[in-house]
Amino acid sequence: MPALPVQAATTSRAMRVHIDGASRGNPGPAGIGVLFLGPDGAVVERLHRGIGEATNNVAEYSALLAALERATTMGITDLEVYSDSELLVRQLQGRYQVKHPVLRPLYATARKRIAGLSRFAIHHVPRELNADADALANRGIDEAVRRPRHPQVALDHGEDG
Repeated sequence: MPALPVQAATTSRAMRVHIDGASRGNPGPAGIGVLFLGPDGAVVERLHRGIGEATNNVAEYSALLAALERATTMGITDLEVYSDSELLVRQLQGRYQVKHPVLRPLYATARKRIAGLSRFAIHHVPRELNADADALANRGIDEAVRRPRHPQVALDHGEDG
């Protein structure tokens, strides 16, 4: 598959999304965190959930897929994604190959969802600039460990929602 275009600057109409996946044990209990920010930087929505037992890389892809799915339901077509997973970002940019058989279908699903957007960009950020998404992913694990029967998506519509 061809590489995704890399666009450096955030446009004023783009929805900014910080994503993170976490796994305790790798593989172990895993969770995802997604933080949607509006063009003004205000929190639009927070999403977290446990995803069961998974590796960190599967959790990272799961966070991306959750963000893409939620963006679609919100009617967002212009998306800027920020992740501290160099592997995920570089694979989607076409700089790294997707070699692991477990990641290939996740990658293919992500590419299919991305194709439905009018604009998509993904950026690697240091972990310290992704702390809110990381905290959400860990919250997803914590809540799933306490309630292991039914992993649920928890939404928070920003500070005023």
